[in-house]
Amino acid sequence: MISKIISEEKTNIIEEVNLASKKEAGDTIQKLDKTATMYTYASTEKGNVKVKLKLSDEKIKKIQEICQLFNNEAGELINVLHQTQHALGYLPAEVQEVIAHSLNVSTAHVYGVVTFYSYFTMIPKGRFPISICTGTACYVRGAEKVLEEFKRQLGIVVGETSADGKFSLSCLRCVGACGLAPVVLVGEKVYGRVSPDGVKAIIEAYKDK
Repeated sequence: MISKIISEEKTNIIEEVNLASKKEAGDTIQKLDKTATMYTYASTEKGNVKVKLKLSDEKIKKIQEICQLFNNEAGELINVLHQTQHALGYLPAEVQEVIAHSLNVSTAHVYGVVTFYSYFTMIPKGRFPISICTGTACYVRGAEKVLEEFKRQLGIVVGETSADGKFSLSCLRCVGACGLAPVVLVGEKVYGRVSPDGVKAIIEAYKDK
């Protein structure tokens, strides 16, 4: 479902990533050194989050394989990002660099797309990422109260991951299931008509997994 929604919106987002976001990306993402076996960033910063990672040959190969699934076409960037995040969990700057190289687009452009959509993240997610739809239909039917209950139960705020690494919390603009509002996603599993009273049961279903 998510993949379909993102795919439908890819044309709009590419048009909306403007020169300002590209300049910001250029200022934020620093040059990397490429060795025979891995990419290494000296430093990459988004807000207060600093990323210093090395990509193994295995991960680089996985990213390249995903790009090849979409024929290394620049117009498939959003689908590539979606599949890569699904495989690796998040999209740090060095992953964006490999994608940019494979699709023959600038790293600044990839960064602009990643930061435009709240669905994409440069921060590691929990094992069970929880996403609350805050689109209009969900909002008017109580999504805000559902979100507040998840925050209370997990002891984290939007954008954070629980101390045990199991849960992370985020918001989505719309998941295309307005008839089930308010909607909550745990990974790819959709929960419809969620009330604050049902939040604890959803969390409990994943605690022992």
